[in-house]
Amino acid sequence: MTLKSIAILGSTGSIGTQALDVIKANTSLFSVSILSAGNNVDLLIQQCIEFQPKYAIIGNSDKFSSLKEGLKDTKVKVLTSIDGICEALENTHSDIVLTALVGYAGLKPTLTAIDQGITIALANKETLVVAGEIVTQKAIEKGVDIIPVDSEHSAIYQCLVGEESNPIEKVILTASGGPFRGKKREELLQVTKAQALKHPNWSMGAKITIDSASLMNKGLEVIEAKWLFDVNADQIDVIVHPQSIVHSLVQFEDGSMKAQMGLPDMKLPIQYALGYPQRLPSDFERFNFMDYPTLTFEAPDKETFVNLQLAYDCLDKKGNSACILNAANEIAVERFLNDEIKFLDIAALNQFCMENYKFIQTPTYEDYVETDHNVRELAKQWSNK
Repeated sequence: MTLKSIAILGSTGSIGTQALDVIKANTSLFSVSILSAGNNVDLLIQQCIEFQPKYAIIGNSDKFSSLKEGLKDTKVKVLTSIDGICEALENTHSDIVLTALVGYAGLKPTLTAIDQGITIALANKETLVVAGEIVTQKAIEKGVDIIPVDSEHSAIYQCLVGEESNPIEKVILTASGGPFRGKKREELLQVTKAQALKHPNWSMGAKITIDSASLMNKGLEVIEAKWLFDVNADQIDVIVHPQSIVHSLVQFEDGSMKAQMGLPDMKLPIQYALGYPQRLPSDFERFNFMDYPTLTFEAPDKETFVNLQLAYDCLDKKGNSACILNAANEIAVERFLNDEIKFLDIAALNQFCMENYKFIQTPTYEDYVETDHNVRELAKQWSNK
């Protein structure tokens, strides 16, 4: 495999740091062209000194001078903001862009990377949730591959390799169920932030961990799957699988099914995306059936975990509805983490915004930008009193 140049957007987060571990273990295969972070300037400086990218971008402009000072003895060019990321993508050769930014922030850089003809390793599901039609159409026009990094979508992607001529009957996304699996609404009235942040299987950032606890993460994955695999809502099922060993499945027209399995370790789908179409050797821990003699499956509770149903509602409604849901949820999670609202208020806030913000049947990119901005303001004003 020839040397690939990798841009990592969100390099100080969970996905970004694990991606750099993969690159560090495969220095003959990968180099780093761009690193970006939102706020963690100290870690970004350390990463830049070690990996020597052409560009480093800090999202928080207040920390720009700190980044510049920390890298003054290097050749790394320093920029700030989402526009800085886009500028770096336009002025640097990258073979792959790993988009691991949190939330809506990933949309503009992803579109910029597609315009540059760069392969997308997508760990930012919100990009397709917000503007899936625009993103996938542009990728088709530019001949750009979008390789999913989420463990569930990576599993489906892997199951579909070699099956191009065989239509999908159904994709089945697995969900761990999060820390509150089996709980009813009355049991969730007083749950704490600490409880919601304690995921049973995966180590993730705060936002995605809360989304997992509320099943919003699975809802966003349902919407993402629609765009990644060109399937309808009735072709996407969710099944709760507490052990997180079966990462997702595909069912074909003859009734046969393929599943991708393994221990819950995000380095595997990250390495798969960066090395695709080759599978690279690794020293990752191997799965042993004897350690998991029983794998169980159950239906999700959409009445308790309303966010999952809201996502399916977005697929039915189309237009800018998923953009509304995503913007509302980002503010809802932020407010929950800031102790402004309770856990069950997250779904209530999301539903309020979906019901009260204007629906646009055929949105443009500018409509998505306006929707995201205005819904965030609406979500900040929401009160359950």
